[in-house]
Amino acid sequence: MTDSVKKYGLDMLIHHQPMGFSYGEETLGPLPEIRTLDQIRASLRDPECTGPEQVYAIAMDVARISDIAELKKRMLLFGVVTYASGRLGEEPIRSQGHIHRVSAHSGWSPPELYEIWQGKAIIYMQEFVADDPGRCFAILAEAGDKVLVPPGWAHATVSASPHEPLTFGAWCDREYGFEYEAVRAYKGLAWYPILQDEHVAWQHNRHYMPGRLHTTSPRKYREFGITDEPLYQQFVDDPARFQFISKPGMVAEKWVNFHP
Repeated sequence: MTDSVKKYGLDMLIHHQPMGFSYGEETLGPLPEIRTLDQIRASLRDPECTGPEQVYAIAMDVARISDIAELKKRMLLFGVVTYASGRLGEEPIRSQGHIHRVSAHSGWSPPELYEIWQGKAIIYMQEFVADDPGRCFAILAEAGDKVLVPPGWAHATVSASPHEPLTFGAWCDREYGFEYEAVRAYKGLAWYPILQDEHVAWQHNRHYMPGRLHTTSPRKYREFGITDEPLYQQFVDDPARFQFISKPGMVAEKWVNFHP
């Protein structure tokens, strides 16, 4: 068993210069899509900022070859993302923020379950992209931590350290789609992460009503049957465990007043 299989449940290597991934003989994955600074400027606090030209690389649908049929049957997909180190002006390296498109097969905007692999992350999420964004959370996560974003919430992933790259995996709906327009219309999400020395502080986005940001640590999602094992290995052990990602309606009661 390779070291990556022990850590991540998948036989793959993560590369940073250039950013991307390579896969073992029993693992299948696509060439990564590169998100450039110009592509994400509209969601940044300072759209004219400087930073790495290539901000992050994303590979959707990474899997063991032997699991592909089961994943398709369950409408599940595993994605892997790696970030550049550095900063985007006053902000840390981060994604631009989005909402998941409603899936035709479920009728829900699906949830997403993250697992940090390398570096430190802040998973930011808010209930709505509207004048009142509802509850807003910033969850600081380290390698091995899991964070669950509930259905319909807008979210972004922030690197919490400018000196090291961030890598994470995530369970997604196979019919995934990212919607950016609403976030861009508000000039980003309700809170901007700002680097102060080596720490991340938060500045309110004035295009939203004033509110409160809850900062917290990851919790255990025992009500969803999630354990401390690598997320992909949990699927191998129990392929039905993450069915709530592609069929969130089957646990509709668990999303009521959900606390990440």
